Amino acid sequence: MIETMPAGPYPPSPYPLDHLVLPTVSLDVARARLVSLGFVVAPTGIHPFGTENCCVFLEDGTYLEPLAVGNAQAAAEAIADGNVFVARDRAYRDQRGNEGFSALVLGTEDADADHMRYVEAGLSAGDMLSFSRAFTDAAGKSDTASFKLAFASSAGAKDAFLFACERVNAPKVDRTALQIHANGATGIIEIVAVSDQPSEQRRLISIAVRSPAAGQGSTAFDLPNATLTLLDPVAFETRFGIPAGAPSELRFAAVVFSVRRADAVAKLLAAGSVEHDIRGNDIVVRPAPGQGAAFIFREIA
Repeated sequence: MIETMPAGPYPPSPYPLDHLVLPTVSLDVARARLVSLGFVVAPTGIHPFGTENCCVFLEDGTYLEPLAVGNAQAAAEAIADGNVFVARDRAYRDQRGNEGFSALVLGTEDADADHMRYVEAGLSAGDMLSFSRAFTDAAGKSDTASFKLAFASSAGAKDAFLFACERVNAPKVDRTALQIHANGATGIIEIVAVSDQPSEQRRLISIAVRSPAAGQGSTAFDLPNATLTLLDPVAFETRFGIPAGAPSELRFAAVVFSVRRADAVAKLLAAGSVEHDIRGNDIVVRPAPGQGAAFIFREIA
């Protein structure tokens, strides 16, 4: 039976993918790795609670958020104050190390309602978070970005969480220059998670993304702008030819990017001595420091 969503005063449509959180030991490491893969990396963004990022923005409106701890004291104080975002980052690093893929973020217009849904379902990962930070584009133009976040996670899980992000104030800056990548990447078309018991994660994901799996026995969740696929370790290794990693209740493991020309990506990676494998229509780049997940590049006609 296809899982149904709990009743509530909100539209039934699934939430879109907003961005992905990729912990790293330092932004310098992440920036160097991402540039070697052909991405343009935005200037460093500083959070008011000790973390910092250097994002990769894509034409489809999604983005990658490499995340480092820039001020350890401020981060510790934030955790003590109940900041779920920083606390989950710390828990992930304690469990998996400083490199990885910790969170999938969904776009919402009402984070307060999402928080209530998570609480009622017994899936809330903690208190909501509201914050603002400065944003600077490639031309040096600045604005203030404000966000409200609501967090979801299964009980005791430390390897992955999901959260809904409401953009209370979106930066009025031109990101065009940050969206033109040498590898021709235009968007994220799929996120792949790994679970030792994928069927048990269906309820968490269904409620978080506000959508049931595609069909009976399916572990593919269709978002408006991407697909979230949940695989067991054997299926993951069979599909991508790389190990699934240590056992986990739920762990985000791979990102599939749409690119204009696969041959151009292959040449760019070869020129930069970046190891990669060709599997059918996919170019697979294994995780590395600064790149916390497998990156798959796929030409979309």
